[in-house]
Amino acid sequence: MFVTQIISTIASCSVDPGELTPEQAHRAMQVHLSCSVDACRMRRRARRTLVEAKRMVLDERATP
Repeated sequence: MFVTQIISTIASCSVDPGELTPEQAHRAMQVHLSCSVDACRMRRRARRTLVEAKRMVLDERATP
């Protein structure tokens, strides 16, 4: 049941899922590939998770 809940949460752009594991964040980034970080709360959370886990390095232009 937990896996189903995570998958359904990952599918939505408008819901912030809370804490994600790096593996969940990676999957979310794949699911939301066409979304922008500005418009998609899921992609924004996933990117933050991957950056904090040092699995993603942002270009200087991408940092606020």
